[in-house]
Amino acid sequence: MTRVGMHEAKTKLSQLVAAVESGEEVVLERRGVPVARLVAIEKPKRSRAELCGSMKGIWIADDFDELPDDIAEAFGMR
Repeated sequence: MTRVGMHEAKTKLSQLVAAVESGEEVVLERRGVPVARLVAIEKPKRSRAELCGSMKGIWIADDFDELPDDIAEAFGMR
């Protein structure tokens, strides 16, 4: 655990956040008295099933990759 005064915390905030992200706990002090604690937020763990199910309910038309004639002609494809 790292203890840091307010002034130092202001000047080294990005370094303190990096330390917290790597698992360290940082205590902020005001005049030597602890007033706050910086800790990392736990990232939500998503299961593989949740990731695969994220496309659930999405429908793609059979002719999705076919351009209408007028648009294909405008792009010089026909």
